[in-house]
Amino acid sequence: MRLMWGKCAAGVVLAVTLAAVSGCGSSDDSSSGKKATTAAAAALSLEKATSAFHDAVAQEAQGSCPQEAGTCWDEMTNVIQPARTLRKAMKAHKGVSAEFWSPAYAIIDRMEDGYAVGEDQGGGINNTSSNRVAVFGGAHDLSDWLDEHPTS
Repeated sequence: MRLMWGKCAAGVVLAVTLAAVSGCGSSDDSSSGKKATTAAAAALSLEKATSAFHDAVAQEAQGSCPQEAGTCWDEMTNVIQPARTLRKAMKAHKGVSAEFWSPAYAIIDRMEDGYAVGEDQGGGINNTSSNRVAVFGGAHDLSDWLDEHPTS
């Protein structure tokens, strides 16, 4: 009796799961309205992401990191996070092609490479191994690129 009850319960769970999954999609005309709403949200999201990135770069420019290694990791994180959000917004934005964004993606990739080191390696003119140039320099380059290539 116990085995039959377990099979019955498993069958009910399976049926409910299949019913829920099959109800997720629809083939009616309302999907085109959803696409338009999604495109509008992506455009708004791009505007917000761009603004947040500019704000982070401006905030970083106001502070000054000491030359010692390990003293600027939080600032690097505060710049890379909005850059990542901006990349997602650029990918979601349907107003321009991916080719348009290619230079911006390359700059963000350079920032990511510097951040991937996993620590702040310090600054100063003689510190040729510093990852600050990749992160902070890239952030300023991207900010300039965004100013030169508005999407709205």
